[in-house]
Amino acid sequence: MSVRIAVLVSGGGTNLQALLDAQKTTLRSGRIVLVISSNPRAYALERARQAGVDTAVAEKKALGSQAAFEERLQQILTDNGIELIILAGFMTILTERFTRAWPDRIVNVHPSLIPSFCGEGFYGLRVHQAALDYGVKVTGATVHYVNEIPDGGRIIAQKAVDILPGDTAQTLQRRVMEQAEWILLPQAAEQVCGEILGITRKEGSE
Repeated sequence: MSVRIAVLVSGGGTNLQALLDAQKTTLRSGRIVLVISSNPRAYALERARQAGVDTAVAEKKALGSQAAFEERLQQILTDNGIELIILAGFMTILTERFTRAWPDRIVNVHPSLIPSFCGEGFYGLRVHQAALDYGVKVTGATVHYVNEIPDGGRIIAQKAVDILPGDTAQTLQRRVMEQAEWILLPQAAEQVCGEILGITRKEGSE
């Protein structure tokens, strides 16, 4: 028995690849059965196809509104029997209406140690540049549950990464991915899947 996972993406899909690779090692309690992209040209879709995982596209611009976009997402997720959603470089903020339908079933990875350098407007290289500008000596990654507040959900796990002399936003981004995100996200996904399976077994025994 394994939890059916959908990974939501928008870009290159390096965190998706880490999750796909982890299914051979760390991620045993869940199975990635679907990848949904908000960008029809995202390379993450190709990564999914190469791994034999079904794909779908829900593009906000094409659908015309946030409500229509979230309705489409919900339909795809329901049709595929999804039990856990993992946001991996997904560039669309989800509203309270959507997140409340999936309590403790949506997780996200953010490239900083929340509550530092997070929230609306903090994504991609902006996060790492902000850390460098502020002069902190340690940054990292955080996996957290998703609610209606950007990066505001309960923290599941964090991993620290040192900032080195001469770092740029680009070098720091790469090291945070390699030393934190790609390790932490599969571990946290396994933890959450284990908890979901525990709840399912408990409900089944009652």
